[in-house]
Amino acid sequence: MSITLTERAAQHVSRYIESRGKGLGVRLGVRTTGCSGLAYKLEFVDTATPEDASFQSHGVTVFVDPKSLPYIDGTQLDFAREGLNEGFKFENPNVKSECGCGESFQV
Repeated sequence: MSITLTERAAQHVSRYIESRGKGLGVRLGVRTTGCSGLAYKLEFVDTATPEDASFQSHGVTVFVDPKSLPYIDGTQLDFAREGLNEGFKFENPNVKSECGCGESFQV
């Protein structure tokens, strides 16, 4: 099982943690929502929990709760700028379909 960051995503996360002045990494998970069923949640981690799985990628630690891991195993997180928009993009090999607005997915 693994979760990875592209170098661009890792640089973005590292810069943000540095500007915050604290942080261990990021937590990637899923929540039930939207028209397709699941949506990603991403937050900065200041305290790890014992049940979290953790993965190292380009010097950044990614934490995942055990309930989310089967849905996002193998996911690569990228950070992209497209025109005036920027944000994280999720490349999840488990996704079977996505809603039209791109906010939620099914596995």
